[in-house]
Amino acid sequence: MIPLESIAFDIDGVVANTMGLFIDIVREKYDISISYDQITHYDLTQCLDIEFDIIWETLQQIMNGNHTQKLRPIDQAPNALQRLSQKSDRLLFITARPDAIPLESWFREALRLPESRFKIVATGDFQQKLAILDEHQIKYFVEDRMETCRLIYNNGFVPIVFRQPWNRESHSFIEVQSWDEIVAMID
Repeated sequence: MIPLESIAFDIDGVVANTMGLFIDIVREKYDISISYDQITHYDLTQCLDIEFDIIWETLQQIMNGNHTQKLRPIDQAPNALQRLSQKSDRLLFITARPDAIPLESWFREALRLPESRFKIVATGDFQQKLAILDEHQIKYFVEDRMETCRLIYNNGFVPIVFRQPWNRESHSFIEVQSWDEIVAMID
């Protein structure tokens, strides 16, 4: 079992269905239809036949919170996080996004978490997640990006891969495919 105070969570692809939002935006704005399973690489230019400028503009809209489409949570995340937040002083979320403010309001509204029950640290760079994990004495980190998982593993932390179509390469890390599985691992 993992002590709750020793685990933190990525947001995009773990808590927030960010790729689902990407799909919604490109469909509505550019009339481009893609499926979730087509996103087989974290670098969208490697797996989607979409112009770079469209990908870049859409990702910037998402990161800045400048979109009218709804960002949905990953299945089971709201209930799981509400349960975990009742057992913790404050849940820690670490994102490579440059700004936590759009996410903080989304956490309150979409996840129904009181602000006192979570802390979001926006690093602006996935490599900076290491310093935050170390600063908060976190051992386990739930992440969907394989490059980040390898980085944190190589620096003494334990990655938990949240299964997504873009992280299907071979690895030896702990892997989960649902929030129920995450909750079952936590003491």
